[in-house]
Amino acid sequence: MTNGDMFAIKVPASSANLGPGFDSIGLAVNLYLTVEAELHSKWEVIPLSVEMEQFPRNENHFIVQMAMKTAAQYGKSMPPCKMTVSSEIPLARGLGSSAAAIIAGIELANHFCHLNLSKLDKLEISAKIEGHPDNVGASIYGGLVVGSQLGEDIDLTAIDSIEMDVIAVIPEEELLTESARGVLPERLEFSTAVEASAVSNQLLAALLTGNWKLAGKMMSYDRFHQPYRRKLIPWWGQVETLALEAGAFGTALSGAGPSILCLVELGKGEGVVASLQRSLSNMKVVQLQIDNYGSQVYSAVKESPI
Repeated sequence: MTNGDMFAIKVPASSANLGPGFDSIGLAVNLYLTVEAELHSKWEVIPLSVEMEQFPRNENHFIVQMAMKTAAQYGKSMPPCKMTVSSEIPLARGLGSSAAAIIAGIELANHFCHLNLSKLDKLEISAKIEGHPDNVGASIYGGLVVGSQLGEDIDLTAIDSIEMDVIAVIPEEELLTESARGVLPERLEFSTAVEASAVSNQLLAALLTGNWKLAGKMMSYDRFHQPYRRKLIPWWGQVETLALEAGAFGTALSGAGPSILCLVELGKGEGVVASLQRSLSNMKVVQLQIDNYGSQVYSAVKESPI
């Protein structure tokens, strides 16, 4: 890389599950993790947003570790960089902050180690790290994604034709994914599993055909994870009731939570946001857009020292 040039990465946040789409359905939204990097004599990470200040500023940074791990997987050594990191994605709130960081690390290694990875390659690497393809798939491909991970086989379908308004209700409290997974059962009864699968299938069919009423119904009929996680989030019921009364067609825990995702017919989101903001002054209510592009990389001319 020539002196004065920087490599830039922009990775969207993601909301997974949408209720019954547990570990398989993900939605990319327009909150971004942005990294700018250039080759340097040693690793130096400079945070540009408050939430990024808590992380290491050297090779121990999570993004750097992901880059080094990816490079090593292909028999390469990741060269040190000086990089800035900023993020609009709240940490530990169910909006895919860790998935975005994984993708950023993979993109760093892909660029500086000349790996020539395809989107599918990036998906396979990241899904094996995350354990499921929904968040990372949405961050790579954009739009609504449906992924499956069956042993070593990882498949994903990206859909960019769904149009709806998306609202996130984000509390101050964090909820670690490990805690949210700790309350889930080890197995489901066969009849419950069949029911849960039918609900998930019906949700996807409703979203694809624009049957918003049915989609909302299926979001509330989840059998996989939401019934078990409700006890971790005492305000969930209140947010759900207020959102539906304000005009949302469906609500769901965003990822592992504790943020609540509210889906609204296109063009009606602003009114729902205003209503929720009046009732939920202790939480952040954000209207989002679906990001249909996924992770983007580009070169940027450095105008001033990092």
